[in-house]
Amino acid sequence: MIALITGGSGCGKSVYAEQLGARLMGTARHYIATMRVCDEEAENRVRRHRAQRAGAGYATIECPLDLASARVAPGSVVLLEDVPNILANEMFEPGGDASRIQPALESWMETCAHLLIVTNDVFSDGVRYDALTMEYMRRLAELNAWIAARADSVTELVFSLPVAIKGALPCA
Repeated sequence: MIALITGGSGCGKSVYAEQLGARLMGTARHYIATMRVCDEEAENRVRRHRAQRAGAGYATIECPLDLASARVAPGSVVLLEDVPNILANEMFEPGGDASRIQPALESWMETCAHLLIVTNDVFSDGVRYDALTMEYMRRLAELNAWIAARADSVTELVFSLPVAIKGALPCA
């Protein structure tokens, strides 16, 4: 199963994805962490996420660049946290290359038993940003649409409540 989980900031996407992944069967459980820890807020978020998935059997793989470098077992459950971070890292960090995201995801789509992909809805604030930010948002929208087209299910978390957008609502 390929599941795309989306929603606004702080809406429960991560908890939902982690709980769903903990219930799925696979040869292993991998949590692909893409966020760069650069300040206290990021440290607190990482600490909270680690506590949320404690005891769920996830092996955490820190992978802020080049998803293909994350070695995951065939037939495993993979939770990618999250698309906006990996895209920002690949677009804006030295050595980054956003064109390698889709091939890595395609490989996981073919080899994983279950692939859970977390993304964000950053498109509804009505604010006009500078050209570089708008390019990032355009590419994020394209990447989200590309993943959604391949996903078995797309779920939006609204006030921590899962709403099926595509396919059946996975049981989390």
